[in-house]
Amino acid sequence: MNIINIIIAVIFAYLMGSIPTAVWVGKAFHGIDVREHGSGNAGATNVIRVLGWKTGVPVLLIDMAKGCLAALLPLFMHLSPAGSASLINLQIFTGLTAITGHMFPVFAGFKGGKGVATAAGAIAAIHPPVTLVCLGVFILIFIFTGIVSVSSMTAGIVLPVLLFTFFKTPSLLFKIFSIFIAVALLLTHRNNIKKLLKGEEKRLFGKKKNEGDIPL
Repeated sequence: MNIINIIIAVIFAYLMGSIPTAVWVGKAFHGIDVREHGSGNAGATNVIRVLGWKTGVPVLLIDMAKGCLAALLPLFMHLSPAGSASLINLQIFTGLTAITGHMFPVFAGFKGGKGVATAAGAIAAIHPPVTLVCLGVFILIFIFTGIVSVSSMTAGIVLPVLLFTFFKTPSLLFKIFSIFIAVALLLTHRNNIKKLLKGEEKRLFGKKKNEGDIPL
């Protein structure tokens, strides 16, 4: 491995993650800083709440693309043999760097979003099959419950289960990373879990419950 190239990949990953999509889109098309409205979070969830779906969905896709491209950098730069554990480990590293950039963006005063969408993009780049299954789980749970937080937590928990049982990966670090993602999703949904236990969690659609808490 060329340490210089690895450093360059990490820098690029952080800069990509630091692109404050929600902030820039909000200011460019609506003249507002979304961090000053709603939950104060610079992520797709808050954009959807404050500015609507037409603005929020593109923000979501771009934030996912940041993680995906960052995780693909080691592959594009030929930092390690394709399919090797070392390559996957480097992809995890650059993916985490992009997530860090999203959460603490240098281009937006180090005040960003939660990084979940960027993490989803990174996982999709590292292991597309397991990502598709998790997406299927998310959609299925959402169809039955209408609650995005439940769907997201379930998909996150399924991720390490799949990697430890049905899908093979040469990287032990990726399995550990999947556990970290599952635990992180549960921790970031503490308030949602409390609402679920009280029967107060909102649905994304419905007459009585108008909106879900989309953890992006």
